[in-house]
Amino acid sequence: MKQIVEERKDIVFYLKMYPIVQLHPQGYDKSKTIICEKDGKKAMKLLEDVYAKRLIPPPACETDVVDKNIRLAKKLGVNGTPTLFFTDGSRVSGAMAKEALIQLIDTRSRP
Repeated sequence: MKQIVEERKDIVFYLKMYPIVQLHPQGYDKSKTIICEKDGKKAMKLLEDVYAKRLIPPPACETDVVDKNIRLAKKLGVNGTPTLFFTDGSRVSGAMAKEALIQLIDTRSRP
């Protein structure tokens, strides 16, 4: 996603932290740490650190955002990550190559 937004200024991703704790037991606290970081660039750095399997600090605040995200995901039937929702209402689950994702965005996000 990072490469896509660097190349395509017309594409925006909105991230919702949705830890699947059955697969990633520390995912809940890691998600809270990222959400608690108010500086967007620092939050993205924390997310990159998580993906790179580097240690990040414990949450610096109390928040119910992760719980709300989990409830929303269940309501929408999301059971895996990543799950992408497009402006046409469709969605796709699972990782994919950058080029394939750009093609999906271009075809599914037209007004």
